[in-house]
Amino acid sequence: MSTLYIIGTPIGNLGDISFRAVETLKKVDIVACEDTRRTLKLLSHLGIRVKMLSCRSQNEEFAAGKVLEALNQGQTVAYTSDAGTPALSDPGAVLAGLAAKAGHDVIPIPGPSAFASMLSVSGCRDKTVIFEGFLSPKPGRRKSRLRELMALDAACVIYESPFRILKLLADVAEIDSERYICVGREMTKVHEEYLRGTAAEVLAVLSEKREQIGEFTLLISGNYFN
Repeated sequence: MSTLYIIGTPIGNLGDISFRAVETLKKVDIVACEDTRRTLKLLSHLGIRVKMLSCRSQNEEFAAGKVLEALNQGQTVAYTSDAGTPALSDPGAVLAGLAAKAGHDVIPIPGPSAFASMLSVSGCRDKTVIFEGFLSPKPGRRKSRLRELMALDAACVIYESPFRILKLLADVAEIDSERYICVGREMTKVHEEYLRGTAAEVLAVLSEKREQIGEFTLLISGNYFN
């Protein structure tokens, strides 16, 4: 039996990669990754040369078979998604599950996560937090799911693209304009920005911008922030 390492990588700032992650990437035989081009940039930045294997969400079942072959031969493998912690709105869960089922050790190398980073700066006081990831792009389904989430006694974290963030915030404000939210844009990157306030207040501020740039992370509080 061998070991599969699930490695968290930077969500923007390359300086956020951990020493342990670097040391692990240096010693493994193979790095399986969501996108070989993205991971190659990270490995090149770190001065690491290692065999890579594509393991995207579209081919994760098939690629997992290739990884299991390597593990069965005694090789050690690391898995990285494009950014952040694998399996949080990224592939990785299928591979981890199959490797564990086959008897291999599956070890986490903790690292950056937009979800955890948002919780740390949001000022959210809820004890229960739901990670929702990306909602459906279809307006009806998106609003229906939002109503379900906002009816719960829990905060929730949602990811959204710059193309739909205003629509998402408009839906939140329509359901409860006074609900406390925190929006993070381009987290850990040069132009990172955080907006806090009621849904109506944050929507008004973002609506004044000519265009929305970068990926967004939204926290919706389960209870109004006093």
